[in-house]
Amino acid sequence: MLITAGAQAQQKPQYTQYPFNNYLINPAFAGIENYIDLKLGHRSQWTGLEGAPKTTYLTINAPIGEGFLNGGAGSGNPNERSYLRNYMAAEPHHGVGLQLITDKAGLISQNTLAGSYAYHLGLSSTSNLAVGVTAGVSQYSINSSEITIENPIDPAINNGNNSKWSPDVSVGALLYGPNYYAGASVQQVLSQSIFSSNSGQSKTVPHFLFTGGLRLYMTDDLTLMPSVLVKFINPAPTTYDVNMKVAFRNDFWVGGSYRKDDSFGALVGLNLSSLINIGYSYDLTTSSLNTVSRGSHEIVIGIMLNNTYNVKCPQRSF
Repeated sequence: MLITAGAQAQQKPQYTQYPFNNYLINPAFAGIENYIDLKLGHRSQWTGLEGAPKTTYLTINAPIGEGFLNGGAGSGNPNERSYLRNYMAAEPHHGVGLQLITDKAGLISQNTLAGSYAYHLGLSSTSNLAVGVTAGVSQYSINSSEITIENPIDPAINNGNNSKWSPDVSVGALLYGPNYYAGASVQQVLSQSIFSSNSGQSKTVPHFLFTGGLRLYMTDDLTLMPSVLVKFINPAPTTYDVNMKVAFRNDFWVGGSYRKDDSFGALVGLNLSSLINIGYSYDLTTSSLNTVSRGSHEIVIGIMLNNTYNVKCPQRSF
């Protein structure tokens, strides 16, 4: 009782395969491809640890704009050097999207339903700028029936609000071209009270996220795609993720990742057809949780609807 300790962590789910679905962390990615991009994902973090986080999501985003839908994309395989010569900046167009995310960690659950809007504009023949916003609602709830308390009328449980809906807003900006992207976004722009009781209250805090990625052509068949995600979430320590993917043509890719003070990861993806692709990652825990955790698993299934040009992999996001 004489020793106290504090712990801080991000309130939003974390993803190892963020390059496979950047729309989750930056609304400016909505409508970046010229097809309807549907993603189904599930992440099981720190398996073997009771109450470990589990996240499941469905996202869908699509462009709106006749000039963009009928052109504006580089022809051929984006993982070949010829793509640079054929690349054209995006025609001005809109993007819309929808996110449905459920995240459970221990006794606390968070369900989010949100819609997105983005606007894309070509700055030059090879540079594009996009800005976007996501707005919706999040439900935070705590399963008090699983809590063992000494006093059955503990005011922190019985007098508290154990389920609450709150507005959820994110904004973002993105600069991208044929072989690079750089973006910044803020999640949970509006600070909201989550739970309150006679003993105090908890609030959401803004999450500042910065992303960047490159496409480096090594040979006619091999392409390197490094990327980074940096997170500033006060009062938690600054952290970052570094990923490296190696793509073989537009058929499959393999890669590795590192998350500061947390894990190393292995990633693999298959572009099965112009309709479906799939990605899987496994994170090996390096923090002190490695004594009770068997690592983290994440799987994402992508479906490309209305894929007029029959591309097998994303052209503008990677």
